[in-house]
Amino acid sequence: MGREIQSYEDLEVWQRGMDLAERVYLLTRAFPTDERFGLTPQLRRAAVSIPSNIAEGWGRGVTNEYLQFLRYARGSLYEVETQLRIARRNQYLSDEDLRSILALTGTLSRMPLGLMRALR
Repeated sequence: MGREIQSYEDLEVWQRGMDLAERVYLLTRAFPTDERFGLTPQLRRAAVSIPSNIAEGWGRGVTNEYLQFLRYARGSLYEVETQLRIARRNQYLSDEDLRSILALTGTLSRMPLGLMRALR
């Protein structure tokens, strides 16, 4: 039996979102300096938005609002995936880096759906 959820920090989806945001920050450090006002901050904001929306929805304390914030988090996840693919096309990421981080986003993309089903 799993432990009781006391906070959004106990949610595996939030924890994986934090892992993704951390990974995005690490990867974007190697992006060219001419991306410092372009793709780098946009990708970082989208990645940070994922666990942030999960936490904010939890804090609202209303199921319908939480469901909406989980949808926002999922939307931000797809934004991150698209931006990562753009980074790869521009050779800011290796194929290996892209595959590795997309494995994480793939796992993460299913998690909000499970939580949404549980909340309904």
